[in-house]
Amino acid sequence: MSTDEWKRRCESDMGLQGVPLPDTVDWKSVHDKNPLGRNLLRNPAPHGLTKDSPPPEPELTGMPPCGPPRFEPEGDFTGWITSREVLPYDSSGIPPGAVVCHLPQYSWFSMEQVVDLKAEGLWDELLDDFQPDIVIEDCYEESQVHESIYQLHVKLLGADKQTVISEHTANPTEDLSNFSHTWKEVSHVFSGYGPGVRYVHFVHRLKNSFMVELFPTLVTGSAVLVRPTRTNC
Repeated sequence: MSTDEWKRRCESDMGLQGVPLPDTVDWKSVHDKNPLGRNLLRNPAPHGLTKDSPPPEPELTGMPPCGPPRFEPEGDFTGWITSREVLPYDSSGIPPGAVVCHLPQYSWFSMEQVVDLKAEGLWDELLDDFQPDIVIEDCYEESQVHESIYQLHVKLLGADKQTVISEHTANPTEDLSNFSHTWKEVSHVFSGYGPGVRYVHFVHRLKNSFMVELFPTLVTGSAVLVRPTRTNC
C-alpha cells in the first residue's frame, strides 16, 4: 500500500480523526506497532498475577525456610530495573527494658522502566500539538505489612531524558484496622502537559518485611497507555 493508504488505515483503525497526520511519518510502521491504547510497559505482571483474581494468601509455615534467606520477592523482572533499599530497624514502639527477640526488617523494592514514546511508534506532531492523554495504571496488594507499602513516581521527560515536563507521585497510607487483602488500584491521567514529551519514566516502590522469612508486597497490572483523546485542550 502507498503512504496515503497506510495513513488512512491508521486513521480508521486507531481512531485518529482530528489528530495531526503528517506525510513525513512512516504510517506502515505506526500501524504495525499500534502504539495507541496498547500498554507500553514491558512485563506488566512480573509476579505472574492478575488483578482479576485476589492476591495469593501468604504461606505461614512457622518454620525458617530451607537454604539462605530470601530478601527480594520472587518473579520474572525482565524489562524492569530493580533495586532494594534496606531501612533501619524501628524500635520506637518498644517499652524501656523490654526484651525483644526479633524485629521486622523493612525494605523498599523498586522497579522502574523508561518508555521511549517515539520508538514505540508515536510521532512529534501528535505529542507536541495534539498532546494525547497519557494514562498511568497500577495495582498493588493490600496488606498489613506497614502503613506505607506503596509509592509511585511517574515523570514525562523531554528528548534529553533529563528535563521533567510533568510528573505525578502517589504515596497512599494503609488503614491497618481494615484489612480485606485485595488489589488496590492507582491511576493518573497526564493531559495538557505541553510540548516536548518523548519519554515516560515509571517507577514504583513496594515495601517488604523480613522476620525469619520474607513478606513482600506484590504488584500487577502496571501500565502506560497513550490514548487518541485529550481531556484538556
